[in-house]
Parts: sequence; structure tokens; C-alpha cells
Amino acid sequence: MNWTLRKWWAVFAIYFQDGIAYRASGLIWVTVDLATAVTMPLVWARASRSGPIGGFTTSDFILYYLCMLFLGSFVTSHIMWELAMEIKEGQFSTMLLRPMSFYQINFFRNLSWRFIRPMLFAPFFVLLLFAYRGYLQHATIHLGWEFWASLALGHLVSFTFVMMMSMLALFTQEVTSIFELYYIPMLFLSGQLFPIAILPEWAAKLAKFFPFYFTTGAPTEILIGRVTGNAAYQALCIQIAWIVICYGLSRFLWAKGLKHYTGVGM
Repeated sequence: MNWTLRKWWAVFAIYFQDGIAYRASGLIWVTVDLATAVTMPLVWARASRSGPIGGFTTSDFILYYLCMLFLGSFVTSHIMWELAMEIKEGQFSTMLLRPMSFYQINFFRNLSWRFIRPMLFAPFFVLLLFAYRGYLQHATIHLGWEFWASLALGHLVSFTFVMMMSMLALFTQEVTSIFELYYIPMLFLSGQLFPIAILPEWAAKLAKFFPFYFTTGAPTEILIGRVTGNAAYQALCIQIAWIVICYGLSRFLWAKGLKHYTGVGM
């Protein structure tokens, strides 16, 4: 066990240093998130001036978006782009020879960046809190164990889902179009563009039928107190179920995909 922990730490440390070395690229991605953080709260603040929308007041909308964006910087994984390129160029072959499983390596590789991204976003987040301070005077957040559990599980849902998608690169050389299509339901059904709670009841139920809400939407709504009690426990159980499903499918695609992989590179 001690040797295993040392290997995990070594992989995490290597990729953490790599992420710090290329922090300029990380800042570019952070500025993309800032566009949503600045514009969407203002849009909904204007829309809700005449009264609450779907139970959200102006203050609720501001708090929701700020929490969503900060949590999303940790939760949402995009590692499938790097993996697809490495598989396409044949670099994937060297990973098969390492004394750790492919899944473990990429879990800690991804986790290292999940720590770096909030660090880069934090200064901008403080500025946003200052800018919107007038709307947040009576805002409250709930940092119970349900939130921390949902945050960790949300990250695992996102990671296992994109790892499952990454396995498609073992079957075909062109998967970028599939990855781009992924962002359409992810943005609409995860709650990143708008809270799922403001949708019509049938649409909200449909959104919760997919895993996207259980990445960022569930932990955000637990944090701001929109989901509590039995509803929070149910969300945690569904998150665990999606992790098991996505992991199982990724292992199935891994076993089948290795038979198609040629490793010739470009």
C-alpha cells in the first residue's frame, strides 16, 4: 500500500509541476469562464427585477452562478482531448508499458489540473465577489458533508464520463467532432448556462435523467441550499450510480478498443 501511494503521489506531482509550468494556457481557459461569470448573472439579475423566476431571486441567481463557476473549475474534466491526441499519435503505446494502469495515471493527471484550475480562478473569483457584493449581503451557503461528498462524486462522474468518451479514440482516428457535440448537452443539462430548477417540470426531470446535472448542478444546488434532506441523499446515490455505469462502460470499451489500436502514430 505504501508503494502504491508513493506512485500515485509521484504521478500527481509530475503533472502538477507540468500544469504550473504552463499556467499561461490555464489563465486563457479561466478568462473563457469569466465571460459567463460576468454576463449571465447580469442577464438574470435584470430578468428577475420584477420578481423571482422559478423561485430564484436576483441574489439567488448571482450566488448560483458564482458557486457554479467556481465549483466547475474543479469538477469538470476535459482530459479526453489530450488522450485522443496521444492515442492518435501513438504516444499511448508508452502508457501501456508503465507500472501503473492507464486509468490510474490519467486520474491523477487530471486531478492535478483540477487543483491548479481553482487556484488560477481564485483571484478573479474574489474580484467577482467584490463586484457583486451588493447582491450577496444575505446570501448563505451550506458546507455540510453532503456538499463535500457531492463535490467529489461530481468530479468522478465527469471524469469517468470523459474517460469513457476517450476510449472511442481507440476505434477511430477522428473523435474531435464527437467531443465538440458533448459540450452542447453538457452546457444545457449541467446547469452551467441556467439553473435546472427554472425549467418546466418535464424538462427538469429529463435533464436529471442524464449524468450532466450530477457533475456541477447537484453540488451547486446542495451548496446554496436548493437541494436538502432526502433530495440530497438521492442525488448522491444517483451520482454513485453514474460513476459505476461510466466506469463499467469505459472498461468495456477499453477491452474492445485495444484490439483495434495499431499504435502507428502519425
